[in-house]
Amino acid sequence: MLEGYIQIALTLIIVVIITPFFGRYIAHIFQEKRTFLDPILNPVERVFYSLVGVQTKENMTGWQYARAIIYSNIVMGLLIFLIITNQGWLPLNPTQVGAPTWDTALHTTISFITNTNQQHYSGETYMSYASQMLGLGYHMFTSAATGIAVAIAFIRGLTGRPLGNFYVDLIRAITRILLPISIVGAIALMAAGVPETLAGPVIVPTLEDPSISQAIARGPVAHYEIIKELGENGGGFFAINSAHPFENPNAFTNLLQLVAMLSIPSSLIYTYGIFANNIKQAWLVYSIPFAILVGFVIITAIGEYNGNPAVNALLGSQQPNLEGKEIRFGWAQSALYAAITTATMCGAVNSLHDSFMPSGGFVTLSNMFLQIVFGGQGTGTAYLFAYLILAVFATGLMVGRTPEFLGRKIEKREVVLASFLILLVHPIAIMIPAAITLAFPYQLAGISNPGFHGFAQVIYEYASAAANNGSGFEGLGDSQPSPLAIATGTDPTTTALWWNLSTCFSLLAGRYIPIVGLLLLADSISRKQPVPLTTGTLRTDTGLFTGVTAGVILILGALTFFPVLAFGPIGEFFQITNG
Repeated sequence: MLEGYIQIALTLIIVVIITPFFGRYIAHIFQEKRTFLDPILNPVERVFYSLVGVQTKENMTGWQYARAIIYSNIVMGLLIFLIITNQGWLPLNPTQVGAPTWDTALHTTISFITNTNQQHYSGETYMSYASQMLGLGYHMFTSAATGIAVAIAFIRGLTGRPLGNFYVDLIRAITRILLPISIVGAIALMAAGVPETLAGPVIVPTLEDPSISQAIARGPVAHYEIIKELGENGGGFFAINSAHPFENPNAFTNLLQLVAMLSIPSSLIYTYGIFANNIKQAWLVYSIPFAILVGFVIITAIGEYNGNPAVNALLGSQQPNLEGKEIRFGWAQSALYAAITTATMCGAVNSLHDSFMPSGGFVTLSNMFLQIVFGGQGTGTAYLFAYLILAVFATGLMVGRTPEFLGRKIEKREVVLASFLILLVHPIAIMIPAAITLAFPYQLAGISNPGFHGFAQVIYEYASAAANNGSGFEGLGDSQPSPLAIATGTDPTTTALWWNLSTCFSLLAGRYIPIVGLLLLADSISRKQPVPLTTGTLRTDTGLFTGVTAGVILILGALTFFPVLAFGPIGEFFQITNG
């Protein structure tokens, strides 16, 4: 047991150590200070900007920045949809897979352009190498870079600067952050045993009967794998994601993936501190998601180590609850991976979340409900500061002082935008489609489990889509064809169509409405005249205010989603403990 907790602690310590260095590097990139890659990339970027007509010094308003994101994502979405639907005759298709159904192609397209990578298909059997590399892999870079750009624009607005230019921010996020780290990471993964090849599956005789052959899928996995975690994408090259030995072969690759997931969202908080010239506040804000993450990891780990009381009686001295877990790495790494992948909205998995104890289900769902435990690529940082604005407003009302943040007044428009983002959009994107699905559980959903767990499965799917996480509780007839739907007597075409189209609503609403709101919020704050600090100014860089902010986050999150948690993992916990 002690060894498992030491592994968890060392992983988190590594992340904390790299945060100031990486955060400072990100700040230098977007403050246009000199970095070591400038001599190589600046000439290339100037040629690109001149060809596409981007005015690099032109600052955008909130609406302009948002429109640029939406227009570019539509164009990129059309590109990936065409690649997927035509993969049958395109090159780089050694297994000659045909095109998926139109609804699976549409869901996959929307899922990947929204940085969600929710997969209603099996990667190695339904997607060609061309689709994986040129379509899905391409969007792993652009969707992640879009999230980083939104975070930087939001930070600029909070600190009184113009929002910047989306196209410049997008390119710099790819060329200065995602691409160079991915190159180094892919080489490290190849050295550790992750394949990177364009050859087709290898045919080998089975150990039981040499006369029977088995096809072992492989492909260009290493470069796909690193951007999967670094960009908080999460979509696996193989169906079982990072539980597959070709995606995650050993303890080193597992550690590399965990650190990659946390590196950018945690470092962006430090980046804010540099922009605001207040490193103290950055560390205080950093402590909120870090403390919640540590607590959630402990809750998950205790549940997995202790296991199910009913099963423990049968297992005796054997280690309990390893069904569906990553037995190569043990209970601790399975628990840590699940907590981090849902905290960062990455969605990669090295074990089956559906097999976790109710405490693990509680943590994974809570992470996706809160969205600020470091959160999604860039957007999680912005959500965290939206909560900070709500905390400023609430505290100002309680003490009778005018709410101000970084010397700028927080007024009705800012509170309405922040409240809309935090309290309305996310629950709507989850609850409405979930309510419809639960009203027709067998006709639409193909749910495999009745009771509390089946309820949690449905909520998890929509929470995963709305939070742009992409991981699954499974047990649903959401793939096509769906063996589960057939087994439950449900039309597999109907269930797959419903899950594909209904989650598309959650994917789009959970991604673009908040992005527009965050940019408008940042734009509104950036246009306010700074107010001189006085003795009556509420300081936001104190431990007391940080505690108030943490309380606001937990209270609002608990009030919004507690009924769902009560009918899901909490109810299942009491069901198990009471026999």
